Formats: sequence, structure tokens, C-alpha cells
Amino acid sequence: MSVSRCVFLFSRLQRHIRTRTATTTAGTCHASGFFHKRRPAGSVLCSRYVSSSGSSQKPPDTSLFVPISLKTDCSVDGSVGLELTQPLHKSELLKVLNRFYKKKEMQKMASDHGLDARLFHQAFISFRKFVLEVTSLPADLHIILSDICSGAGHVDDIYPYFMRHAKIIFPMLDCMDDLRKISDLRVPANWYPEARAIQRKVIFHAGPTNSGKTYHAIQRYLGAKSGVYCGPLKLLAHEIFEKSNIAGVPCDLVTGEERTFMDPDGRVSGHVACTIEMCSVNTPYEVAVIDEIQMIRDPSRGWAWTRALLGLCAEEIHVCGEPAAIDFIRELMYTTGEEMEVNTYKRLTPFTILDQALESLDNLRPGDCIVCFSKNDIYSLSRQIEARGLQCAVIYGSLPPGTKLSQAKKFNDPDDPCKILVATDAIGMGLNLSIRRIIFNSLIKPNVNEKGEKQMETISTSQALQISGRAGRYASKFKDGETTTMHRDDLPVLKEILSHSVEPIKTAGLHPTAEQIEMFAYHLPEATLSNLVDIFVSLSQVDGMFFVCNIEDFKFLADMIQHIPLNLRSRYIFCTAPINKKQPFVCTSFLKFARQFSRDEPLTFDWVARHVSWPLSAPKNIKDLVHLEAVHDVLDLYLWLSYRFMDMFPDTALVRQTQQELDDTIQEGVRNITRLIRATDSTATDPLRTQGSRGGPAGGNTASSDPLTNSKGERARRDPGEMDSSLASRLVRDGLLTPNLLQQLQKEWSKDQKGVQQEFTNQGTLDAEPLNNINKRKKKKK
Repeated sequence: MSVSRCVFLFSRLQRHIRTRTATTTAGTCHASGFFHKRRPAGSVLCSRYVSSSGSSQKPPDTSLFVPISLKTDCSVDGSVGLELTQPLHKSELLKVLNRFYKKKEMQKMASDHGLDARLFHQAFISFRKFVLEVTSLPADLHIILSDICSGAGHVDDIYPYFMRHAKIIFPMLDCMDDLRKISDLRVPANWYPEARAIQRKVIFHAGPTNSGKTYHAIQRYLGAKSGVYCGPLKLLAHEIFEKSNIAGVPCDLVTGEERTFMDPDGRVSGHVACTIEMCSVNTPYEVAVIDEIQMIRDPSRGWAWTRALLGLCAEEIHVCGEPAAIDFIRELMYTTGEEMEVNTYKRLTPFTILDQALESLDNLRPGDCIVCFSKNDIYSLSRQIEARGLQCAVIYGSLPPGTKLSQAKKFNDPDDPCKILVATDAIGMGLNLSIRRIIFNSLIKPNVNEKGEKQMETISTSQALQISGRAGRYASKFKDGETTTMHRDDLPVLKEILSHSVEPIKTAGLHPTAEQIEMFAYHLPEATLSNLVDIFVSLSQVDGMFFVCNIEDFKFLADMIQHIPLNLRSRYIFCTAPINKKQPFVCTSFLKFARQFSRDEPLTFDWVARHVSWPLSAPKNIKDLVHLEAVHDVLDLYLWLSYRFMDMFPDTALVRQTQQELDDTIQEGVRNITRLIRATDSTATDPLRTQGSRGGPAGGNTASSDPLTNSKGERARRDPGEMDSSLASRLVRDGLLTPNLLQQLQKEWSKDQKGVQQEFTNQGTLDAEPLNNINKRKKKKK
């Protein structure tokens, strides 16, 4: 017998032994190490996923499993299989593979090992492409396929090789148990061993707005040897920081973008005021204050309150918030073995719901605050208010903190002629305002649900109480608080909302940590960060007290910078940056920051200044103001990143100084922008605006995008003295229309509509048909 014949028989014998072993051990599908893929040195072998391993576990969402693409232009074994057998004909291979795919037994076996119908189909398509297109098949696979094509083997023999391929392109199948363990979020209290090592005392200060609940907690905070205040907003952290230092209690300030240490040498003070995401769960304190605890159920940020409540290492935890959270927080404390004391407070000043809606801006009184849920409504109302000879302050969420404080100070100053405030629900917390009456311009607000989807909803009882409670603040000029609506039809709805008690809190938010994502990435090295997080949430297990916060913003940023080469930890940190994804300039800047960082090139002040075109001039219109706000957000992003990558963002002081100058410019713009709006807004008789109000050429409703349309879709009231401008000015100002196009439109309009302009002006509407068509219709009627 020749040597080659011996080698052939020996190889064939080995193949049959391996095939038989792999087929009979269907529970593992890789006996003798046959299906192990190469792993880094020192790595831990993943547990195999078995369908029967825990009937209570929810099945994974296999739509999130993205197959890995394999190269077909290389081969590990060279042409050994071809030398031992014979060439394979693709037409015969295709018939064999299709027979294998159609066998129900094969699909059932694959399903028992994690390949549902979707994954089985994807794996087969990949396997078929690999077999038909690879330069040279692995020797063992080549031999088995040759046997089947020649009638010496059975099509079922393909199964173990198919499974080997499936586990290569879907690596999560081979370590599903480990992935489930990593994403097990059922006992979050155990994540904080330092907090569990001490017996904490939890005191809940419960009450409505303006009840003094936070005041009592802060008094205990100031009297302690050490303490931490955790608030939902930078403004609240700043307020406690200032109060503490004025009271002679040295206090540091820590927010995502700022670190202020009172000690000249930079030593940490015993007290710190911080935004809740920035609180330390490793530093011991005597007293901790967690403000606005009801936000533990927030779909996006609730995880921060959960982390603070379960993880702060303080002897006393003072929790402030709505009574609706009492039962849930008490139940949550049972999981840590800690009892809770409850102190309830009543509102310090009276609060009434009026029986009359405002209906007209002519009925405004000093101390009134109109609450809107869009900036367009704010611009429209502020113009109309100033047209009546009144001054108003403007506050909305995207304004820098300094500008908000400046506008609040202007409104609160009894010597300032500004007596009216127009604001979004940004005033709901974080600002002390002397408001007599809250007027809801609308009761519909855009919200983001747990899935990250935006939807328009009527405000909740909690939101209505939070906003209405800003009227009649204790120790302010107006002791009695009142609330009503702008429109008569909304008033019964508001009364109905406020007649209900706040819905009890039932769940708290959680969020995967960087360490958990890193462990996931170790098992799934080819997956994108966005895909890793999706799979994590899909496999995560939470008990009935918790939910996983929505991660849409995180995924948005992860997808944006996926093509940029970053290590996983840096990528994760970048994706947790708090930016407004609705601002294109901010998103572009984020992308440029990540690209510059990936090149290991420091982001200097000069680099940033070139990017934002610093210095910037004062805004001349709303578009300019919005851009300045976006630049302020970009500088905020720089400062946020600078505290996480100090070496790569070295010019913090210069950027902060620039940001202060920009804040001053924005403040000046906000003080003047209402006059600019009043001077340049179009009139009701402007042909182009009238066309827009009727739906435009497409017949769509433009009420939501028209700055002069109120929240109910009605045209805003105008005084005769305001009829001196046009929509064209605003379109040019906003960059939606060029001067050349405007001139062309004016010529066409003058040519087509001459002779009927007076009729359009009197009617306040625009008929798109020419005059001759109008006359024809009149003749027909006769």
C-alpha cells in the first residue's frame, strides 16, 4: 500500500470519528475541541448556550445578532482536501446544501442550540456562500462534501460543520450563558459593597413644591461634618454651592463640565454640591441629600437617582421629593435592609386654580408667567407682549445657565420694568422666581418614552403640579399662587389634571456600566458598540422594581463615531456625553472632537476657536442666537470631555473664559431679540405668509413651524402698528430664502397678482388662482 493511500485512509478514519462524535454530542456540538475558535492567551472559555438552561429566561432578540463577514479568498489547510479526494462541482454542492437546508430535522437540531429560524437562515446563506466561493475549503469539510456528492455520505453529516460556521459568524451563540450573567440586573443593591457595609439611615422629606422639604434637608447638610448634595440641574448645584459657602461651610462644586474647589491648594472640602450623575459612591460622607427623588422613574436619567440612592456611602441619606415616591422608596430600602423615616410637609403658601382663562394678552398682570412647550411659541408671545408696551423675560432649556439666571434676576427685580415672564417648563425646578400666576399656553408637551420614541402627550399631574407650584413662592413678593390657561377650552382639562393625585412611582431606572459593556465586548469583539448595548438590553434581566433606561441617545452617538478608531472605554465615554442631538452643529463638533482625539492630537484652544469661528458677533436674528447657543453647547462638550481626558483637552481655562464671554453675548441677544422679532416678523397680509397658513402648495399644516402661530394652531393676534414687516424678511434672516430668490418671487408675485392685492389684504387669505379664474367662477355662478 502506498504512503499516500495510507495517509488518505488515516485522514478518512479521523474524519469519521470526529463526525460521529460531534453528531452524537448534540448538546455541545464541539467535542474534542473541534469547534473551538482561537482565543487570546489567558482568556476564559465561554459557557455554551443550551436551550434548556433556564426556562424562565426570556429568549434573546435575535434580530440584534449581526453576522460576521468571513473572507473567502484564503484557506487554512491549503489544497489538502482537493489532493486527498477530487474537485467539487458547484452545481452538485448547491443541490446538496439546499437539501440540507430543507431538512426539518436539521432546523430542529439547530434551534435546540440557539439558532432560531432567522439565525438558521442567515447562517445557511453565509455557509453556502463560504462553501461556494472560498478559494480552498478546509480539508475535513472538503472530504465530507466529496463523500456526499459521490453517494458515500449522508447530507446530515454537514450539520456539525454548519454549526461550526454558525458559531464563528454568531459568536454570541457560544457564550450565551456568560452574556446573560453579565447582563443580570436583578439585584443592583449588590453593586455597591461599600454602601452595604454600613447601616445607613434614610429620611424622606415629602411634600409639594414650596413646602420647605429641601430646606430642612439642606439645614441638616450644612450642620454635618461632611456632606454631598445631589441635584438634577447645574443651577441647583450652583445654588447649594453658593448657599453653603455664604453660610461659612466650605463647599466644592462638581458638575459634568465644572470643578470648583474652595481650597486654594485644590484640596477637597468636606462638603460638595454636584449634579446627580457626578456623585461619588466611594467617598464616605456624614450626610447626603438626594433632591427630586421622583425622577428615579425618568426614562432617560432615572438610573442616576437609583445609583445615588443605593450606592452613596453616607450615614444619613436625606431624600426630597413627591409623596408619590414614598412607598416605592421604602420598598427599595427593604432590599438593602435599611429602614426609612418619613417627614411630610404642606405647602407654605396658598395655591388656587382660577375659573377664568386669560384668553387675551391684554389681561396680563405683573408677576404673570406664560408657560410654553416650544421656543416658537415663546418668540411669538414675547413679540406680542412687547407690542403692547410691556417688557418680558425669556427662559427656555437651551439657554446657558448664566443667561437663565440673568433673565430670572431681571424678572425678580422690583425696580426693573420687566414684569412678565415667558418660559418653557425649564422653570419647573432650579430657579427661584417671584411669580404670581402661572398661565399654561398649552397642555400638550413632547415626551420621550422608555423606547426613546418622541410622542405628544397631555402633561401629567406631576408635571402640572411641578410647574403650577412655581407661583406664590414663600418669601417672595407674591404669597398667593394662581394658575390658569391661555385658552378657555384648556381650563377644564387643567382642572381635571390637577384634580387627580400623582400616580405612585412603581419602577426605577438602571443603565449598563462601562465595565459591563467591556465584558460584553470581550465575548463579542466584532460587534459595534451600538449593537453591544442593544444585545445587552435584550438579554438583561430586571425584576419588577426596575427598568433599563432608554439608550437611543447613546446609540445615536455610538453610530456616529463607529468608523473612528477608538478603544472601547474611550468610545463609551464619548457616547455618554450630554449633547443635544437635534443641533447639527453640536453633532458635527462631536464628530470632529472624536476624530481629532483618535489621532492622538490634543484639542487646543486655537483648534477649537478655528472650529467655532471665534470671536463671534452679537446675534442679529433668531438663527444667529440659536447658533450661539449651539456654540455654547460645543464649549460645554469640550469642558465635559476635559475632565475625562485631561491630557487631550488641555486648555480648559481658556475655553471657560471664552464660554463666559459667549454667555454675556447671548444674554445681550436675549434682551434684544424680542424687539428684533417685533420689528421683523411678517404681517397677516403678507401673501407668502398667508399661503403658508393655508397649508402651502403641499396642503400641509405649518402651524407647528410658524413662530407666529400659537400652540392651538391659531394665528397670533397683531396690533395695527405691527403690520410693517413680512415673512420674506424672516425667511431671508433664517437662511431659508436668498435675496436673489426673494427679488424673483417679488417680480412674479407683482406680475401674477396685480389688481387683486387689495382683495387679499381685506380677506386676510390668499387664493392661489389668478384673477381671471376668479372671474370665470363668478360668471358660472351667475
